[in-house]
Amino acid sequence: MKYVLAGASGFLGTALARDLAADGHQVHRLVRRTPAKPDEIQWDPARGDLDPAALGEPDVLVNLAGANIGRPWTPTYRRTLRESRVSTTATLAAVAAQLERRPVLISQSGVGGYGLDCGDRILTEDSELGEGFLSDVVRLWEGALEPAREAGSRVASLRTGVVLDRKAPAFQLISLPFRLGLGGRLGPGTQYFPVVSLTDWLRGVRHIAETDSISGPVNVTLPMPVTNLQFTEALATALHRPAFFPIPGFLMKAVLGEFAWELLGSKRAIPTRLQSTNFTFHHPTVTAALSAALSS
Repeated sequence: MKYVLAGASGFLGTALARDLAADGHQVHRLVRRTPAKPDEIQWDPARGDLDPAALGEPDVLVNLAGANIGRPWTPTYRRTLRESRVSTTATLAAVAAQLERRPVLISQSGVGGYGLDCGDRILTEDSELGEGFLSDVVRLWEGALEPAREAGSRVASLRTGVVLDRKAPAFQLISLPFRLGLGGRLGPGTQYFPVVSLTDWLRGVRHIAETDSISGPVNVTLPMPVTNLQFTEALATALHRPAFFPIPGFLMKAVLGEFAWELLGSKRAIPTRLQSTNFTFHHPTVTAALSAALSS
Protein backbone atom coordinates (compact mmCIF):
# COMPACT_ATOMS: atom_id res chain seq x y z
CA MET A 1 0.00 0.00 0.00
CA LYS A 2 1.04 3.58 -0.54
CA TYR A 3 0.97 5.75 2.58
CA VAL A 4 1.43 9.53 2.76
CA LEU A 5 2.33 10.80 6.23
CA ALA A 6 2.01 14.29 7.70
CA GLY A 7 3.99 14.78 10.89
CA ALA A 8 6.44 12.07 9.83
CA SER A 9 9.37 13.70 11.64
CA GLY A 10 7.76 13.37 15.08
CA PHE A 11 8.13 10.38 17.37
CA LEU A 12 4.98 8.58 16.21
CA GLY A 13 5.49 9.52 12.58
CA THR A 14 9.07 8.25 12.57
CA ALA A 15 8.02 4.98 14.20
CA LEU A 16 5.10 4.48 11.79
CA ALA A 17 7.21 5.24 8.70
CA ARG A 18 9.85 2.76 9.84
CA ASP A 19 7.25 0.10 10.62
CA LEU A 20 5.47 0.48 7.28
CA ALA A 21 8.67 0.50 5.24
CA ALA A 22 9.89 -2.63 7.02
CA ASP A 23 6.81 -4.44 5.72
CA GLY A 24 7.34 -3.26 2.15
CA HIS A 25 4.78 -0.46 2.00
CA GLN A 26 5.53 2.75 0.10
CA VAL A 27 5.92 5.69 2.48
CA HIS A 28 5.93 9.33 1.36
CA ARG A 29 6.43 12.20 3.80
CA LEU A 30 4.91 15.67 3.64
CA VAL A 31 7.47 18.40 4.39
CA ARG A 32 7.19 22.19 4.59
CA ARG A 33 10.65 22.84 3.11
CA THR A 34 11.99 22.09 -0.32
CA PRO A 35 12.03 18.28 -0.71
CA ALA A 36 15.50 16.76 -0.35
CA LYS A 37 14.57 13.12 -1.03
CA PRO A 38 12.44 11.33 -3.62
CA ASP A 39 9.94 10.23 -0.96
CA GLU A 40 9.25 13.81 0.21
CA ILE A 41 6.34 16.00 -0.96
CA GLN A 42 6.17 19.71 -0.17
CA TRP A 43 3.08 21.30 1.33
CA ASP A 44 2.01 24.39 3.27
CA PRO A 45 -0.93 23.47 5.51
CA ALA A 46 -1.18 26.97 6.96
CA ARG A 47 -2.17 28.14 3.47
CA GLY A 48 -3.96 24.95 2.51
CA ASP A 49 -1.42 24.26 -0.24
CA LEU A 50 -0.89 20.68 -1.36
CA ASP A 51 -0.87 19.65 -5.01
CA PRO A 52 -3.07 16.56 -5.48
CA ALA A 53 -1.01 15.56 -8.50
CA ALA A 54 2.11 15.33 -6.32
CA LEU A 55 0.49 12.57 -4.25
CA GLY A 56 -0.19 10.25 -7.16
CA GLU A 57 -2.63 7.56 -6.03
CA PRO A 58 -2.14 7.01 -2.30
CA ASP A 59 -4.07 4.31 -0.50
CA VAL A 60 -3.83 5.96 2.95
CA LEU A 61 -3.24 9.50 4.17
CA VAL A 62 -2.19 9.79 7.83
CA ASN A 63 -2.07 13.06 9.74
CA LEU A 64 0.10 13.02 12.88
CA ALA A 65 1.01 16.71 12.76
CA GLY A 66 0.40 19.02 15.71
CA ALA A 67 2.22 21.30 18.12
CA ASN A 68 3.46 19.85 21.42
CA ILE A 69 0.60 19.77 23.91
CA GLY A 70 2.86 19.68 26.97
CA ARG A 71 3.70 23.39 27.04
CA PRO A 72 1.89 26.13 29.01
CA TRP A 73 -1.38 27.00 27.29
CA THR A 74 -1.04 30.75 26.86
CA PRO A 75 -3.67 32.38 24.63
CA THR A 76 -1.14 32.52 21.80
CA TYR A 77 -0.11 28.90 22.22
CA ARG A 78 -3.73 27.78 22.36
CA ARG A 79 -4.13 29.14 18.86
CA THR A 80 -0.99 27.29 17.81
CA LEU A 81 -2.26 24.02 19.30
CA ARG A 82 -5.59 24.39 17.55
CA GLU A 83 -4.42 25.61 14.17
CA SER A 84 -1.53 23.14 13.89
CA ARG A 85 -4.07 20.33 14.07
CA VAL A 86 -7.03 21.76 12.21
CA SER A 87 -5.14 23.27 9.24
CA THR A 88 -3.20 20.09 8.54
CA THR A 89 -6.31 17.92 8.74
CA ALA A 90 -8.37 20.30 6.62
CA THR A 91 -5.68 20.44 3.93
CA LEU A 92 -5.46 16.65 3.70
CA ALA A 93 -9.26 16.30 3.71
CA ALA A 94 -9.60 18.80 0.86
CA VAL A 95 -6.99 16.96 -1.21
CA ALA A 96 -8.52 13.54 -0.45
CA ALA A 97 -11.82 14.86 -1.79
CA GLN A 98 -10.13 15.84 -5.07
CA LEU A 99 -8.33 12.59 -5.80
CA GLU A 100 -9.93 10.36 -8.40
CA ARG A 101 -9.39 7.27 -6.24
CA ARG A 102 -10.47 8.18 -2.72
CA PRO A 103 -7.85 7.26 -0.10
CA VAL A 104 -8.44 6.29 3.51
CA LEU A 105 -7.77 9.32 5.73
CA ILE A 106 -6.59 8.69 9.30
CA SER A 107 -5.94 11.59 11.67
CA GLN A 108 -4.55 11.66 15.17
CA SER A 109 -6.93 12.96 17.85
CA GLY A 110 -7.03 12.48 21.62
CA VAL A 111 -8.98 11.07 24.54
CA GLY A 112 -8.83 14.58 26.00
CA GLY A 113 -11.87 15.30 23.85
CA TYR A 114 -14.12 13.46 26.29
CA GLY A 115 -13.76 16.26 28.84
CA LEU A 116 -11.70 17.43 31.78
CA ASP A 117 -12.75 14.75 34.25
CA CYS A 118 -15.07 11.86 33.40
CA GLY A 119 -14.77 9.97 36.67
CA ASP A 120 -15.55 6.25 36.52
CA ARG A 121 -17.80 6.57 33.46
CA ILE A 122 -16.80 4.16 30.69
CA LEU A 123 -15.93 6.08 27.52
CA THR A 124 -16.53 4.39 24.18
CA GLU A 125 -16.38 5.98 20.75
CA ASP A 126 -20.11 6.66 21.05
CA SER A 127 -19.65 8.77 24.19
CA GLU A 128 -20.23 12.48 23.73
CA LEU A 129 -17.34 14.92 23.68
CA GLY A 130 -17.07 17.05 26.80
CA GLU A 131 -16.28 20.61 27.73
CA GLY A 132 -12.96 22.43 27.91
CA PHE A 133 -10.24 23.61 25.57
CA LEU A 134 -9.10 20.20 24.33
CA SER A 135 -12.68 19.05 23.77
CA ASP A 136 -13.20 22.11 21.57
CA VAL A 137 -9.97 21.36 19.72
CA VAL A 138 -11.02 17.76 19.12
CA ARG A 139 -14.39 18.88 17.75
CA LEU A 140 -12.69 21.14 15.22
CA TRP A 141 -9.89 18.65 14.53
CA GLU A 142 -12.21 15.76 13.77
CA GLY A 143 -14.70 18.05 12.08
CA ALA A 144 -12.02 19.07 9.59
CA LEU A 145 -12.23 15.54 8.16
CA GLU A 146 -15.76 16.15 6.91
CA PRO A 147 -14.96 17.19 3.30
CA ALA A 148 -13.16 13.89 2.73
CA ARG A 149 -16.00 11.92 4.30
CA GLU A 150 -18.61 13.70 2.19
CA ALA A 151 -16.58 12.98 -0.94
CA GLY A 152 -16.57 9.25 -0.23
CA SER A 153 -13.30 8.66 1.64
CA ARG A 154 -13.31 6.44 4.69
CA VAL A 155 -12.03 8.56 7.56
CA ALA A 156 -10.98 7.69 11.11
CA SER A 157 -9.68 9.73 14.04
CA LEU A 158 -7.34 8.15 16.59
CA ARG A 159 -8.34 9.06 20.13
CA THR A 160 -5.02 7.99 21.58
CA GLY A 161 -3.85 7.72 25.17
CA VAL A 162 -0.24 8.21 26.27
CA VAL A 163 1.94 6.04 24.02
CA LEU A 164 4.46 4.04 26.06
CA ASP A 165 7.94 3.60 24.63
CA ARG A 166 11.42 4.28 25.94
CA LYS A 167 11.93 6.97 23.26
CA ALA A 168 8.50 8.58 23.52
CA PRO A 169 8.84 12.16 24.85
CA ALA A 170 5.75 11.90 27.06
CA PHE A 171 6.90 8.62 28.60
CA GLN A 172 10.40 9.97 29.17
CA LEU A 173 8.89 12.92 31.05
CA ILE A 174 6.61 10.70 33.14
CA SER A 175 9.30 8.16 33.99
CA LEU A 176 12.12 10.61 34.81
CA PRO A 177 11.07 11.22 38.45
CA PHE A 178 10.88 7.46 39.00
CA ARG A 179 14.36 6.92 37.57
CA LEU A 180 15.59 9.53 40.06
CA GLY A 181 13.81 7.78 42.93
CA LEU A 182 11.29 10.62 43.27
CA GLY A 183 8.25 9.08 41.58
CA GLY A 184 4.72 8.88 42.88
CA ARG A 185 1.07 9.14 41.93
CA LEU A 186 -0.30 12.32 40.39
CA GLY A 187 -2.96 13.98 42.51
CA PRO A 188 -5.36 11.49 44.12
CA GLY A 189 -4.26 8.62 41.87
CA THR A 190 -7.85 7.40 41.50
CA GLN A 191 -8.24 8.97 38.05
CA TYR A 192 -8.18 6.63 35.06
CA PHE A 193 -5.02 7.14 33.03
CA PRO A 194 -5.33 5.96 29.39
CA VAL A 195 -2.14 4.52 27.90
CA VAL A 196 -1.13 2.12 25.11
CA SER A 197 2.11 0.47 23.99
CA LEU A 198 3.83 1.78 20.88
CA THR A 199 3.58 -1.67 19.32
CA ASP A 200 -0.20 -1.73 19.72
CA TRP A 201 -0.55 1.87 18.53
CA LEU A 202 1.33 0.98 15.32
CA ARG A 203 -0.70 -2.19 14.87
CA GLY A 204 -3.88 -0.22 15.52
CA VAL A 205 -3.13 2.28 12.76
CA ARG A 206 -2.40 -0.54 10.32
CA HIS A 207 -5.57 -2.38 11.37
CA ILE A 208 -7.69 0.73 10.79
CA ALA A 209 -6.10 1.35 7.40
CA GLU A 210 -6.81 -2.21 6.30
CA THR A 211 -10.27 -2.74 7.82
CA ASP A 212 -13.01 -1.31 5.63
CA SER A 213 -15.67 -1.44 8.35
CA ILE A 214 -13.85 1.00 10.66
CA SER A 215 -14.62 4.71 10.44
CA GLY A 216 -15.15 7.65 12.77
CA PRO A 217 -13.45 7.99 16.15
CA VAL A 218 -11.36 5.06 17.39
CA ASN A 219 -10.08 4.81 20.96
CA VAL A 220 -6.48 3.59 20.92
CA THR A 221 -5.97 2.71 24.58
CA LEU A 222 -5.43 -0.35 26.77
CA PRO A 223 -8.45 -2.67 26.78
CA MET A 224 -7.96 -2.94 30.55
CA PRO A 225 -8.00 0.68 31.83
CA VAL A 226 -5.86 1.52 34.84
CA THR A 227 -5.88 4.31 37.38
CA ASN A 228 -2.92 6.62 37.78
CA LEU A 229 -2.07 4.87 41.05
CA GLN A 230 -2.04 1.47 39.33
CA PHE A 231 0.12 2.89 36.55
CA THR A 232 2.45 4.48 39.08
CA GLU A 233 2.89 1.24 41.02
CA ALA A 234 3.49 -0.75 37.84
CA LEU A 235 6.06 1.76 36.56
CA ALA A 236 7.89 1.83 39.87
CA THR A 237 8.02 -1.96 39.93
CA ALA A 238 9.24 -2.15 36.34
CA LEU A 239 12.03 0.34 37.07
CA HIS A 240 12.84 -1.17 40.50
CA ARG A 241 12.32 2.23 42.09
CA PRO A 242 10.18 3.50 44.96
CA ALA A 243 6.97 5.48 44.48
CA PHE A 244 6.86 7.44 47.71
CA PHE A 245 6.50 11.00 46.43
CA PRO A 246 2.97 11.85 45.28
CA ILE A 247 2.57 15.19 43.49
CA PRO A 248 -0.36 17.17 44.91
CA GLY A 249 -3.02 18.22 42.44
CA PHE A 250 -2.97 21.86 43.57
CA LEU A 251 0.75 22.05 42.83
CA MET A 252 0.29 20.59 39.35
CA LYS A 253 -2.47 23.12 38.61
CA ALA A 254 -0.29 25.97 39.84
CA VAL A 255 2.63 24.91 37.62
CA LEU A 256 0.84 23.53 34.56
CA GLY A 257 -2.42 25.46 34.54
CA GLU A 258 -5.27 23.86 32.60
CA PHE A 259 -2.91 21.27 31.11
CA ALA A 260 -2.76 19.67 34.57
CA TRP A 261 -6.27 18.33 33.94
CA GLU A 262 -4.86 16.11 31.21
CA LEU A 263 -3.00 14.28 33.98
CA LEU A 264 -5.47 14.72 36.84
CA GLY A 265 -8.74 14.24 34.98
CA SER A 266 -10.14 10.71 34.72
CA LYS A 267 -10.74 9.15 31.29
CA ARG A 268 -11.80 5.51 31.39
CA ALA A 269 -11.60 4.97 27.64
CA ILE A 270 -12.26 1.54 26.11
CA PRO A 271 -11.11 0.58 22.55
CA THR A 272 -14.52 -0.77 21.59
CA ARG A 273 -14.20 -0.14 17.86
CA LEU A 274 -10.87 -1.94 17.59
CA GLN A 275 -12.00 -4.92 19.63
CA SER A 276 -15.29 -5.25 17.74
CA THR A 277 -13.28 -5.74 14.52
CA ASN A 278 -11.16 -8.59 15.92
CA PHE A 279 -8.11 -6.52 16.82
CA THR A 280 -6.05 -8.20 19.52
CA PHE A 281 -3.60 -6.35 21.72
CA HIS A 282 -0.07 -7.68 22.07
CA HIS A 283 0.16 -5.77 25.37
CA PRO A 284 -3.34 -5.66 26.90
CA THR A 285 -2.23 -4.85 30.46
CA VAL A 286 -0.23 -1.99 31.88
CA THR A 287 2.45 -4.41 33.08
CA ALA A 288 2.89 -5.85 29.59
CA ALA A 289 2.85 -2.40 27.98
CA LEU A 290 5.49 -1.05 30.37
CA SER A 291 7.66 -4.13 29.92
CA ALA A 292 7.56 -3.62 26.15
CA ALA A 293 8.30 0.10 26.52
CA LEU A 294 11.33 -0.43 28.72
CA SER A 295 12.77 -3.22 26.58
CA SER A 296 12.49 -1.30 23.31
